[in-house]
Amino acid sequence: MLEWLAVYFFQNPKAKAHTLISIPCNPYEPKPYVRWTMKGMLDLNEEVKIAEEFWDFLAGQGTYENLLDCFEQAGIELRTEMDRYFSKFH
Repeated sequence: MLEWLAVYFFQNPKAKAHTLISIPCNPYEPKPYVRWTMKGMLDLNEEVKIAEEFWDFLAGQGTYENLLDCFEQAGIELRTEMDRYFSKFH
């Protein structure tokens, strides 16, 4: 990321950029993301975006919910095919 920023700022000296760590989904949902490795290492309000906050930051309010709806619909439509595929691993 630092190399990308260096190139970007070289080309656009007055630009502003924000770097952050993103975690596209929260495996603990509906509870908050609580990894001990996060505590004290990062400014969680400024340097980390998790799940809904990340996706809505990228593409606007409601993006995360839209993504969840898409995955749910795909799961419903492909359920039989996925069950058949994963049955090979029992």
